[in-house]
This record gives sequence, C-alpha cells and structure tokens, in this order.
Amino acid sequence: MRILVAEDETIIRLDLRALLEHAGFEVCAEARDGEEAVALARSQRPDLALLDVKMPKLDGIEAARRILDERPIPIVMLTAYGQDELVQRAAEAGVFGYLVKPFREQDLLPAIRTARARHEELAALARKRSHWQKRLPRARRSSARRAC
Repeated sequence: MRILVAEDETIIRLDLRALLEHAGFEVCAEARDGEEAVALARSQRPDLALLDVKMPKLDGIEAARRILDERPIPIVMLTAYGQDELVQRAAEAGVFGYLVKPFREQDLLPAIRTARARHEELAALARKRSHWQKRLPRARRSSARRAC
C-alpha cells in the first residue's frame, strides 16, 4: 500500500516513514503542509493518506476535504489535539480515522488497516448502488411496455 504522509514536524514525519516502511508499507510522498499534501495526493495517487490536523498554509482537515473531492481514498488524521470540534470537522470531511499523538505503532497500524477496510466497504456499496441505478430505469421501462 502506498501512503502519503503529511506532517509539518520533520522528526515526526521521519519517524512515521520509518514505522510505516518497517511494517511493509511504501511511503510514496511526504508533505510539510496542507497545500503540498493536496498537490502530492494529486500527482502521486497514494492508496491512503496520513495527515496532521495542524499544518501551515492549509490545515489537515481542509486538505483532506480537497483530496477527497478529487479522489476518494482512506484518510487517517494525526493530531496532538483531541477536541470534539476537531473530531467533528474531521468526520464531516469524510476521514476514516483519527489518532491523538503520541501514538504507538500498535495504535497506528490497526487504524490504517481499519480505514482501508471501511473505505473498501463503502466503495463496494457505491459500485452496487451504481449498478442498480443503471438497471432500475431499464426494469421500469420493460415493465411499462409489458403493461401496455
């Protein structure tokens, strides 16, 4: 799995990279601010993004919203702030996980796997919905013709 890491603190970003690579993930891009995260998500097309909430230029929640507008991927927010307002904003933006720092590998890896699984479930439901929406008009037309 290819992961985008967006974290303005260099040491934390490097620790995340090492932790993720040790767990077998590929860190395809690293961003220092929210604007860079959006641009890298567009160009590198990661499978998942880890975004810090408080970043310069564009906060992680708004970056998540912009990334998801362009291409739905699972996003896990990382933050030192656990306020309900931030958690609510993150949920409204469509993120799949929220971890409060400091976190451990035992916290991060399950959050990544869970976010990926929930995202895949939603994508499968969206495909089924699309399939049935395409079939439904045909079924209605066929039954209308038979009624005549």
